[in-house]
Amino acid sequence: MLASLDKPPKPYKGRYRKPLATSNLNEIEEDFPEFEAFEDDATPRAVAPGGDLSVYGVDMMLVSNSQTHLTRSYEISNLVVRRGQEFTVKVTFSRPLAQGDDFQLEFLIGAEPTVNKGSMVVVTFGSRPGSWAGRILDQQGPSVVLGITPTVSAIVGKFRTYVAVVASGGIKRTKRNPDTDMYLLFNAWCPEDPVYLPNASEREEYVLNDHGVIYQGSVGSVTYREWIYGQFERGILDACISILDVSRMPIHERGDVIKVVRKGSAMVNSQDDNGVLVGNWSDDYSLGRSPTSWTGSIQILLQYANTGVSVSFAQCWVFAGVFNTFLRAIGIPTRIVTNFNSAHDNTGNLKTDLIFTMDGMPDERNTRDSIWNYHCWNEVWINRDDVPPAFMGWQVVDATPQETSDGDFRCGPASVNAIKEGILCHPFDSGFVFAEVNSDVVFYKKDRFGTLTPYKVNKTMVGQAIYTKAVGMNEPYDITQNYKYPEGSHQDEATMRRAEEYGCERDHSDLPQDTMSVHVEAEQVMVGEDVNVKIIFSNNGAEDEVMQANLGCSVIFYTGVTSAHFKEHSFTFTLPANETKGEALTIKAEDYMPHLGSQVSLHFIVTGKSDDQSVTAVTLLTLQKPALSLRVSGISSVWQWMFLTVSYTNELSFTLTNVTLMMEGTGTVKYRQRKFGSIIPGGTISWTEAFQPLRAGNSILMVVMDCNNLSQVIGSTYVTIRD
Repeated sequence: MLASLDKPPKPYKGRYRKPLATSNLNEIEEDFPEFEAFEDDATPRAVAPGGDLSVYGVDMMLVSNSQTHLTRSYEISNLVVRRGQEFTVKVTFSRPLAQGDDFQLEFLIGAEPTVNKGSMVVVTFGSRPGSWAGRILDQQGPSVVLGITPTVSAIVGKFRTYVAVVASGGIKRTKRNPDTDMYLLFNAWCPEDPVYLPNASEREEYVLNDHGVIYQGSVGSVTYREWIYGQFERGILDACISILDVSRMPIHERGDVIKVVRKGSAMVNSQDDNGVLVGNWSDDYSLGRSPTSWTGSIQILLQYANTGVSVSFAQCWVFAGVFNTFLRAIGIPTRIVTNFNSAHDNTGNLKTDLIFTMDGMPDERNTRDSIWNYHCWNEVWINRDDVPPAFMGWQVVDATPQETSDGDFRCGPASVNAIKEGILCHPFDSGFVFAEVNSDVVFYKKDRFGTLTPYKVNKTMVGQAIYTKAVGMNEPYDITQNYKYPEGSHQDEATMRRAEEYGCERDHSDLPQDTMSVHVEAEQVMVGEDVNVKIIFSNNGAEDEVMQANLGCSVIFYTGVTSAHFKEHSFTFTLPANETKGEALTIKAEDYMPHLGSQVSLHFIVTGKSDDQSVTAVTLLTLQKPALSLRVSGISSVWQWMFLTVSYTNELSFTLTNVTLMMEGTGTVKYRQRKFGSIIPGGTISWTEAFQPLRAGNSILMVVMDCNNLSQVIGSTYVTIRD
């Protein structure tokens, strides 16, 4: 009885003969034996002239393979190649090959590899069939150069390599040698691979670029920040593979790009699966790091891989940045997309409901929907075989935890072309993404009895602009036309009708034509400066109107949720028929600064009410931030000493407290940080670090300053490193 208690149960027993292999990176103690006797042939083979063939050495030809497969940048001592494309291996035998010699290469991935699951790959060089194509390219004495072409559906991950020689009575294999392990990636350069991207410049940008730009802010005041993806840095490829291991994704499914993308989308957040990142939108980051303080994905992924503990904290651009690294590291073309005025509707329709009280103030208690200033997601390029050809290409995927998809917090892939056409019947999550870029914003008045009456519908507010980084330059590329036709066009109306046919409910409120309107605008300023706000009321009717108006001023999270109300201004006036009246107001910096925290968005909402009409206008102001000054000196060549100096002078009117600087570069400066305490107005800090570049090419050097009362102050510069 005691002995039976010592043995843990085997949950797979009775369902599988052996457990499904779900780990790629765990070291395998035993593969197949070095000598494996034939089971069906007791007759010894004739010995070829010169004696039995044996293997003296295996050369994975890293230099030539990494050049042809464009994988030189990976800081890995093992071979990294792309599927569907030939790579070479040099095998040195004990003697030159003779007539009748038979050998094969074996590539194994995961535990208990089998040929039928694709986790054991046999490559032959004679008449026998093999799993991948193999051929002899050159032979010089006992050394043979072999060409191996993985299939375009091959499993992606880390393979173990063996050379097996058919000897008398069995197969004789080389010993386990970690130096011959090989990483296999998806291949955007291979026309038969589902991730094939025809445009060479786009492949360079969306697979090989290890840094980029993420757009933030709001419509009318778009900002951006750099992000280091770092997919080539030491340990990152292993970290990305380990994410799939933690998810227990079966090894044999890892050649299916759609399954890999969906699993990655779920695993980058930790909402329900011990994933990479913990989301936090509270402005309290005492148990981790502020989302604004990250320089990029490298530290996040290495920390997760080394500890197995989800990393704190993230918001949408951090989820998107890390997901981008994961996808590019394994060879999938991807880019980060920012949707400005992104609808987040909790009732699953095409209406975003904003409720106001009788006096015109927002009813935050009863408003469940929200409009984010912006929301970042990813697009991946996949030539899918589960949708019509017109819906191949760019697909939306999103790792920010919002809604569940097949039981996990994830989203996509959803075809961008299908979203534009309103054809929402194809997998995955097209309706959710469609609503994010197409919802109608319905304004309701709530009376004393709780009855809601719509008084305004804005059909153009959501999805006003959708940006991504332009190919080859740090400029915004407007891809709004990829997601939607021009608002109000015949094509747009047809798209909305089709979406309704697939169950997306629209607003069809029949509202009277108003003669009153209001507009509010705020001029762009730096954080810490006064803000000038201008309100303009227009009366297009034939009668004078007595207006009761109110301006509400708030600091808001970028998710549209109010962080703090800091000012209200009420006024009453008579607006003559067919006239316009303006009201100017200056918002003092001391009014909003105590409430900022890590947020830099000011929200102004104007409501006006006459006897028979109500009007509302909203504007959002993203305060501009100062920048750090960076200077690079030294010899810009591999392994030569270079120096990065960052400096900052506080030209703001308040002291910055608990200041920390984070420094990092791609292939240049490994992550470093330094604390500076506080910086008084007019005070200056400076920090110089020496570094030796590890690889040639274009590199970004980036520094982020974070402190208690100002966040995401960034400086960056670009250098070209020579060999």
